[in-house]
Amino acid sequence: MDRNPAPRPGPAPLLIACALGIERLALRTGDRKGAPGDMTVLRTGMGPKNAERAVTGALGQHTLRDAAVLATGFCAGLAPGMHPGDLVVAEETRDARGSTPCTGTGLLVEELVRALPGRTVHTGPLTGSDHVVRGPERGALLATGAIAVDMESAATLHGAVRTGRRPVAAVRVVVDAPQHELVRIGTVRGGISAFRVLRAVLPAFFEWHRSSLLPRR
Repeated sequence: MDRNPAPRPGPAPLLIACALGIERLALRTGDRKGAPGDMTVLRTGMGPKNAERAVTGALGQHTLRDAAVLATGFCAGLAPGMHPGDLVVAEETRDARGSTPCTGTGLLVEELVRALPGRTVHTGPLTGSDHVVRGPERGALLATGAIAVDMESAATLHGAVRTGRRPVAAVRVVVDAPQHELVRIGTVRGGISAFRVLRAVLPAFFEWHRSSLLPRR
C-alpha cells in the first residue's frame, strides 16, 4: 500500500480577461471576497487580434494551461430598451469563424441578480467586431439575433477553447446603447454607471468558477 500517494490535482485556476485599463481597474478594486487564490486578471489590449494573442499566450503558461476563462468589460447594447449599466451574459459568442457556446449562463444570471439587485440582466448571443459599432450597423447586427457587441469576447473565448477543453463565459456591462450612444451627452454618466457595475460583478464570477471547475490534468 502506498503510504505517500501523489497529491490529487487541484481545481483549475480562473483567468478573467478584459481589454482596457479602466476595466482592469474596476475589477482590481472590486469586491474580492471569496476570490480563488489562483485568479489572474489579464488586460489584453483592444481588438480581437490582441485579445486572442494575449489569452492564448497566458494559457500557454503551465500555471494557467487548464484555467477557466471569463471575458468581461464594457460593450455596446443592440436591443431597444437597453441602458448603460445593464448586464449582458452571453449564451454564445460569435465572430466570422463561428460561435463558441458559453458555460453556466443560467448560474451567472442568478448570481449577478443576487450581487446587483435591481440591475437588468440580458442573455443572448454576443457578437464580435473589429471596430466600434454605430448607427445603422447596430440594426444589422441585431437582425442576426445578437443582443450586444464588443471587440474582444468572441476572440477571447475562441482562443481559449482552441487551446484546450475548459469552462468559458462572457459577461459584459452596457456602456453604449441605441438610445445612449457614446457620442451623445450623458456618456460620462453612463460610463460611471457601467464602471460601478463592473466593480460589483466579481462575487458572481467566483461562484461561476466554483460551480464549473475542471480538475487539473
